[in-house]
Amino acid sequence: MAVTKHFNESFERISEEKRTRILSIAISEFANRGFTSANTNTIAQKAGISVGSLYKYFETKEDFFLTVVDYGITQLEKTLETVLSMDLDFFGKVEKIVRIIQNHSRMNQDIIRLYNEMTTESNYELITRLSGELESLSAKCYIDMIDTAKKEGTIASDVDSNLSAFLLDNLFMTLQFSYATVYYKERMKIYLGDGVFGDDEGVVQAVMKFIRRALGAR
Repeated sequence: MAVTKHFNESFERISEEKRTRILSIAISEFANRGFTSANTNTIAQKAGISVGSLYKYFETKEDFFLTVVDYGITQLEKTLETVLSMDLDFFGKVEKIVRIIQNHSRMNQDIIRLYNEMTTESNYELITRLSGELESLSAKCYIDMIDTAKKEGTIASDVDSNLSAFLLDNLFMTLQFSYATVYYKERMKIYLGDGVFGDDEGVVQAVMKFIRRALGAR
């Protein structure tokens, strides 16, 4: 499924380096200030372009924001797609994803915070313009993973693939937020203690035990 473009052709004609620079700076601005408070003048100045040029690339601030969201989430999806293509069984892939989430979320906190900002109710009307395009790929991958595991006898055959994929994705999303955003970090410490962020291996093993039991691992 092709993702709807929210930018003009002029944005595609500039160099990849320039596009990446503009989007990376915008990720930080939108992630840290939110859609409403983010300043396009600040983004343009830091990117070394004029505001006029920015609005030649994007019709509105809303289109700019959606393009930035698309870019940020695509970076996350590319990381996960690499794991999904590996020659590992279901639980091997899930464990690999959990470990990547721990590292990737710490190294790319602005992208995760942008994802968190994207999911807030205040941005509901904006995000519905994406029509689920950003989520559909990962949803299909997780459902296919679970269907395959059921056929192979790795997990219980009566597991609801769609619901399990939904819950698995929510678990991944919560972990991403917990390693990148202040609120979720504090929330995780309330449940698991102040030392949780120094015990990545313990978290991985506990998460995997939970998932195995939830899916009736053989």
